[in-house]
Amino acid sequence: MAHDAPRRQPTLDEVAERAGVSRSVASRALNNAPHVSRAKREAVERAVRQLGYVPNPAARALATRQTGAAALVVSGEDPSIFADPFYAQVIVGASTALEEADLHLMLCLAASDRGRKRVEELFRTKGADGVMLMALREDDPLAGIAEEAEMPVVFGGRPVGSTPRWYVDVDNVGGAREATEYLVSRGRTRVAAICGRMDTEAGRARYRGYRDALLAAGLDPLPPQEGDFTEPSGAAAMAVLLAHHPDLDGVFAANDNMAAGALRTLRSAGRAVPADVAVVGFDDLTVAQVADPPLTTVHQPIAALGREMARMLVTVVNGHDPTPLILPTRLVVRSSA
Repeated sequence: MAHDAPRRQPTLDEVAERAGVSRSVASRALNNAPHVSRAKREAVERAVRQLGYVPNPAARALATRQTGAAALVVSGEDPSIFADPFYAQVIVGASTALEEADLHLMLCLAASDRGRKRVEELFRTKGADGVMLMALREDDPLAGIAEEAEMPVVFGGRPVGSTPRWYVDVDNVGGAREATEYLVSRGRTRVAAICGRMDTEAGRARYRGYRDALLAAGLDPLPPQEGDFTEPSGAAAMAVLLAHHPDLDGVFAANDNMAAGALRTLRSAGRAVPADVAVVGFDDLTVAQVADPPLTTVHQPIAALGREMARMLVTVVNGHDPTPLILPTRLVVRSSA
């Protein structure tokens, strides 16, 4: 007498698909983990009943280790860094994507030895389902810690000198090149650069774009003047540039904060913008719109940077292996150039 073949047991992936949620959400719902909405928890329970799903004990034990949270770690020295408009937009983008995955956002600042130790502890104890890591400088110890961590890590911007497995970045070289090409197209031949920190990949990449554009145009790049992405550093850098190169007629600043500082110094020095000196920034922050004159700048999709970092992290947490992502930039022309 023939016997029916044993019925295949449904999988957690099938439960998640039937419930219309991600695998991680389904797992947390089954294990009464936090940060799962009532509607999604009920959808998972309904899918379990319909499919006759029986959790695997070993998988269940592993799933209970999930925290229901993802961490955004910024390696910086200024405790007020999360108030910076740039990071505020990153947080909004990341939070939106994590809400869709029912993950809670944790903010961590490695601004001191104590802060770095707390971040190291987060990696060691797996205190989050995954980490988004930003603002790394050259030789930052967090880069090595992240590489050895047994948890998913997505980098926001590439670290200096390495290419991690998962990262989201913007086209820093292309954006800076386009900004400088625009200055040249407006007849500027003595174009200076106010760079960001040169121990960061963004600072180096934006300087490369500036340099490449001038060399392609047959013009000599001026020695860069370094700032730290703040308005006061841009003002100070502009003063040095005017002292060393009084005949300059264009400036590319590696972010809008430094460009705003440059505008202030030029105004104090009696230089008209853009008649005497044209200025272009990078980021397209609110300060670019309210500057006097309004700032021509390179728009980068900052909220999208945070959103895509979070989406990539969720993808990794769910067991997939996404490819790195480079987001495009575009020039926004206003009155400063």
